[in-house]
Amino acid sequence: MLRQLLPVLLLTISNVFMTFAWYGHLKYKGTAIWVVILVSWSIALFEYCFQVPANRIGHEYYSAAQLKTMQEVITLVVFSIFSVLYLKEDFQWNYLVGFALIILAVFFIFKKW
Repeated sequence: MLRQLLPVLLLTISNVFMTFAWYGHLKYKGTAIWVVILVSWSIALFEYCFQVPANRIGHEYYSAAQLKTMQEVITLVVFSIFSVLYLKEDFQWNYLVGFALIILAVFFIFKKW
């Protein structure tokens, strides 16, 4: 059972790195774009160090579609926290509606038919 949860943990860690790689620079708009790209790629390297094992291990228990769905849900949760705490952006009600629809998609993808 723990081995089945390991991909979720690894995907969460990878998403934290990737969120900072993709969006962390938005607080530093005065920084040269080439510097931002190099820093982002450096951060993304760590993301891959968690993403690849997450998918490799996870594919023993989940289909590729299920892994991708997990990754997207984790991405939205991590990004929501990041945007509120780090970027200081408001969390809108329509985001919750969108997330509810995504949870519905998760149901259909993980349901055994």
